[in-house]
Amino acid sequence: MREAAIPLALALLAGSISPAAAGNHIDAAVAASLANTVRQDCGSCHGLTLKGGLGRPITAEALAGYEVHDLRDIILHGIPGTAMPPWQGMITEDEAEWIARRLIEGSLE
Repeated sequence: MREAAIPLALALLAGSISPAAAGNHIDAAVAASLANTVRQDCGSCHGLTLKGGLGRPITAEALAGYEVHDLRDIILHGIPGTAMPPWQGMITEDEAEWIARRLIEGSLE
């Protein structure tokens, strides 16, 4: 499990964070953890500014035309045959949707 996701996973296991928290209703502490995960873990492939690296850019401009649910599914299930791993099991569907929405909007905060 990725180091940045550990506090999130522990909070979920302890029941202090509701897995049912949806999209924009993610707890502030979880949102901060998710934003950090995107910057650090996703940024390791997509570039620290998310403008591309090993992985393609994931800026709002690069994601124009993507639907939130499609990007959420990519985050959760990865892209077979590429370096994009599945994050399912490390983050919830709602958390993946939060990330997708924030990336499309261009705001991780």
